[in-house]
Amino acid sequence: MKMMNKDIGLGVVGAGLGSFLLEVNRDPGSRMQVRSVYDPDPHRRGLYFAGKDLATLAREYDVQTIDREYEDLLDRKDIDCVAIFSPCPFHAKQAMAALAAGKHVIITQPMAVSLDEARGIVAAADRAGRQVLVAQLMRWNRMFQRIHALVEAGTLGAVHMAEAYYLHDMRGVFNVSPWRYQMPQDFLYGGVCHPVDLLRWFLGEVDEVFAYGGRAGLDPRYPADKLENFIISLKFRSGVIARVMGAFDLVHPPSLWSRPFHGVGIGLYGAKASLFNDRMVRDGATEEETIAPDYTFDNHAGETPDMLHHFEDCLINGRKPLVDARDGAQIVAVCSACWDSIRTGLPVKVTREFDQMDVE
Repeated sequence: MKMMNKDIGLGVVGAGLGSFLLEVNRDPGSRMQVRSVYDPDPHRRGLYFAGKDLATLAREYDVQTIDREYEDLLDRKDIDCVAIFSPCPFHAKQAMAALAAGKHVIITQPMAVSLDEARGIVAAADRAGRQVLVAQLMRWNRMFQRIHALVEAGTLGAVHMAEAYYLHDMRGVFNVSPWRYQMPQDFLYGGVCHPVDLLRWFLGEVDEVFAYGGRAGLDPRYPADKLENFIISLKFRSGVIARVMGAFDLVHPPSLWSRPFHGVGIGLYGAKASLFNDRMVRDGATEEETIAPDYTFDNHAGETPDMLHHFEDCLINGRKPLVDARDGAQIVAVCSACWDSIRTGLPVKVTREFDQMDVE
């Protein structure tokens, strides 16, 4: 394959999760190149590269610079886009600073951890006239893309009910990313956002939520006064009703480990057919169908390149990203409404202020 010009400079914030993006430097079909990585810890190790430290990874992936100050990365003229893969509480401030510096932005989920932060990013993107992509990686997952195509084709008929889940025993993750219990991570924004966004992708916007939160206390490192497990009922503007389970303080169910979905899944129940993950049953059929026989899960390794190619196309051709700043803000809005419901014990309407239809 002929090497394309690597003329889109990428700066990565966070050498842990952000180490995924270094692979783009070896992608001959991409015009992106990671030219700098910012991380305040010089000994940070890439989470998915056999524990290699940042300096080693920079040499192996031909990264020009390791920046110790975020401002130094933003000042670089050869950086066109900043990919923010830092701990969740830093996302909004770093994203708004990058936009103010004239950079395009990729933000790993969640885009923000409050409604006010989400508003700030949307306003900053509008002022800067720059693109924002929220890296909801499940949208680039081949199985979920196959499900989306089936819904769009009308194979399921009208979907009347749905469910989605994200189940993850976080104790092992705490060991390699201690910020999650030190700050701590808000698992409604930082975890439940995945199944919520999958349902939004298939069913449209959420009108109302009713949520419960709880915890098991399996890991004493996570603050005892914070909730980690959630069950949420959702009503969509279309009238479809659904449920979401997000649980991060539990012993991971073995049946999920034996399946290729890494704790994330979805069920859609329609007038013509119903499916649960890669299995579908048509009305009147006596056997299940496998809808994604070639699907495998490999630590986001397949999803990340597809996401970067998508954003590259958006930057070159001026297309709207699949999950832009307003989409990301709408996910935050659903999670914010869930917190309001947990606190009040009442159903809560989701704000419509980020609707794309309101944008000229």
